[in-house]
Amino acid sequence: MKTRKLKDLIVSEIGIGCMGFSHGYGQIPTEEYSIEAIRKAHDFGCTFFDTAEVYAPNLDPNLKGHNEKIVGKAIKDFRKDIVLATKLHLPTEEVKSKGVYETLRAHLDKSLKHLQTDYVDLYYLHRINPEVPVEEVAEGMGRLIKEGSIRGWGLSQVPVKIIDKAQKVTPLSAIQNIYSMIERGVEEEVIPYCLKNNIGFVPFSPIASGFLSGKVTVNTEFEKVDDVRNFVPQLKKENIAANQPILDVIGRFAKAKEATNAQISLAWMLHKYPNVVPIPGSKNQGRILENLGAWNVELTNEEFNDLETALNACEVHGHRGFDESEGRSFLQVKHK
Repeated sequence: MKTRKLKDLIVSEIGIGCMGFSHGYGQIPTEEYSIEAIRKAHDFGCTFFDTAEVYAPNLDPNLKGHNEKIVGKAIKDFRKDIVLATKLHLPTEEVKSKGVYETLRAHLDKSLKHLQTDYVDLYYLHRINPEVPVEEVAEGMGRLIKEGSIRGWGLSQVPVKIIDKAQKVTPLSAIQNIYSMIERGVEEEVIPYCLKNNIGFVPFSPIASGFLSGKVTVNTEFEKVDDVRNFVPQLKKENIAANQPILDVIGRFAKAKEATNAQISLAWMLHKYPNVVPIPGSKNQGRILENLGAWNVELTNEEFNDLETALNACEVHGHRGFDESEGRSFLQVKHK
């Protein structure tokens, strides 16, 4: 697989989000299946794996580290060959008690233990805590970089005004925001800022929680327990129906390129921006390998321009947005 850079980190141009092995898409697979899926992804050429301390069944705080432990077991034989990313939250009371750096240090130490490694390549603040200045977070991350505990750091679901404050203290390696053909808000300011400042951009949910694959219909019933798709704005039945013209566009290009809808969705963003490295997530081994296969679906400039024009002509129904913080996510905000 071809590679790209997230600042100084060299990664496969498509990574995988590992959340689904622990949370977010209903019943989770067995640990053995999940480990096998991660190893198959690596055999395919994936060198970029994304997890988080919070990913656990039902986000149960007593099971924190569940996903990191799975990833740690899966990658231990090829740890030095990959770029490993994880994320943390900064609880207000913990920061008040310990200070920012010591809180970062404590959370990282737990993640390192779960991941069976002595360093993390990319350490994200999972969501901004409005009560903790991002400049102090950036300073603490800079200390961790100097100590060799992390190689780079990032922020998630943030606008440029936050990114710029952090960048001025300790340069960022990556921004991880939601981005897909139907969540394009980051194209206005965030991605251009990242390009200008040599910051990688890592889209999560690049296939819009499966919608852009064409496999989700108005008749699809999501699982009742621990399935975030029940709350995703674009996956409301009325929005699934209203956004069908977008699927028609993708399907037309997929047929012409002998690719899947999901692969066209990923190939589109890879063609559009050189600093973009999507991390589609799935708990299904087949879907994971299908998504990774998008690296080999290349759009010509003419094909890309035709696809972009067709997409721009479609109205998008349902919008999540990328500016989120602790206690203010798409689960708390009403969407159309």
